[in-house]
Amino acid sequence: MNAREAVIVGAVRTPVGKRGGALSQWHPADLLGHTLRELVERNGIDAADIDDVITGCAMQHEHQSGNIGRHAVLASGLPESVPAVTLDRQCGSGQQAVNFAAFGVIAGTYDLAIACGVESMSQVPIPAAFAPGAPLGPQYAPRELARYDNKMVAQGAASELLNTHFGFTREELDEFAMRSHQRAHAATEAGKFREQMVAITSDPAAGTGPEITEDEGIRKEMDPAKIASLKTIFAADGATTAANSSQISDGAAALLIANRGYAERHGLRPRARLLSMSVAAADPIIQFTAVLDATHKALKFAGLTAEDIDLFEVNEAFAGVPLMVQREFGIPDDKLNVNGGSIAIGHPLGSTGARMLTDLLCELERTGKRYGLQTICEAGGTANATIIERI
Repeated sequence: MNAREAVIVGAVRTPVGKRGGALSQWHPADLLGHTLRELVERNGIDAADIDDVITGCAMQHEHQSGNIGRHAVLASGLPESVPAVTLDRQCGSGQQAVNFAAFGVIAGTYDLAIACGVESMSQVPIPAAFAPGAPLGPQYAPRELARYDNKMVAQGAASELLNTHFGFTREELDEFAMRSHQRAHAATEAGKFREQMVAITSDPAAGTGPEITEDEGIRKEMDPAKIASLKTIFAADGATTAANSSQISDGAAALLIANRGYAERHGLRPRARLLSMSVAAADPIIQFTAVLDATHKALKFAGLTAEDIDLFEVNEAFAGVPLMVQREFGIPDDKLNVNGGSIAIGHPLGSTGARMLTDLLCELERTGKRYGLQTICEAGGTANATIIERI
């Protein structure tokens, strides 16, 4: 056994709320702080031992500015001695937080770290520059645009480039979207998310209101005719609609990452080890294909093939993304996003990677399976992949 093996010893998440919905009144620092406190209490750790809190957040302005990870630590009531840092790898920020925490453990810098993510898309909305038909925002530099012949587009418009490039039809995308809701609803009804969920009230100021314990965006009933009638968003003759895209949401998630030796000495149960972690970059115009490269890299580093993986989690930013990965690696339907994904559950950008890994860990434990692989596409054409092995 590697003396510096990074393991997951705890994982929790809030329910995912709809934009303007049940979690919309929570300041994102309080939302994450509530989650951090629950993670520490459930695992009975000495919070003073936490070496760092690595926080993913995609929209770091307004309520999410000024190192929101540190503000969340202070809001949580954890000791002032607990440091924190906030990172941005767009939709993969929460997953990158896990990978960075694992790197710190393996390197010997950390014995115990929290990897987490938060996003309140109700309080900090996506900038208008990313809206359908809007001109490109100021983050695109003139030389960058010139390098790509002024063909850079926001991610929504890029989803149509993906659909065209891989030949995904509207029917395929809508069918996948309905399956996401059906699986997420079935998982909720079966209580599969219950153990990982941090209960939270809808009124943070008074600490009252209905207790929220389930994801808000999952639809119990799906009308195929209504879904088929929705207008496309980014191209009149396209295939991407609100139904086959991820939901705009609020949420937080956090995982406790430890050196295995530290965990065992302190009575913490190692639940899974971080076996392989990768990051890749590819075409910034289509933006989504880097998940293929990241997945190939992670499998190669782990010495595994796609056939060895028991469960795949591919972020459902748009339905074409998991369909692309499924086609590339020949993934059976019963191994891919088995409890639904961001189309049904929602996609609070910076927290999704941590939420997905929490779901993946719990599902491996529930089924007694061994290997899980997670990958997330990110704006600008980058992607993360992580392989965990249940212990």
